[in-house]
Amino acid sequence: MNSLRRKNFDHTTPTWVHGRPIYFITQCASQRGVNQLCHPNVSKNIFAATQHYQNQLRWHAHLLLLMPDHLHALISFPKAETMQQVFRSWKHYLSYKYNLEWQRDFFDHRLRSDESHQEKIAYIRNNPVRAGLIVTSCDWPYVWEAGR
Repeated sequence: MNSLRRKNFDHTTPTWVHGRPIYFITQCASQRGVNQLCHPNVSKNIFAATQHYQNQLRWHAHLLLLMPDHLHALISFPKAETMQQVFRSWKHYLSYKYNLEWQRDFFDHRLRSDESHQEKIAYIRNNPVRAGLIVTSCDWPYVWEAGR
């Protein structure tokens, strides 16, 4: 038995969840500790792909924040496709078109009714502050928000 074998995550929404839940998603670049994402041209392409998926109604992205070697997002997905299908397609496009390298899977957490959407936004936006990259969250240029 190989104890180092990576487990697959189950990204299916339980059948008893109604509506379009919001997911807090973390996706890591394949090389941790290396700045792959926080470059103006790279972020421009990631944000353009995010907006394209938004326009195509493949998802409703509320917020996406890039860190040097990972990203955090708050996203809702329609019932037509699974979260895994949509997110994998988006990553594949960015990998193929812009040579970005991602880890195979991603981490997701469905926001429960007792969790504040605004608290999660604040948590994500403060990630670069906690990492010591900036002093205040409004100084971080690598963030995309719906409607902005």
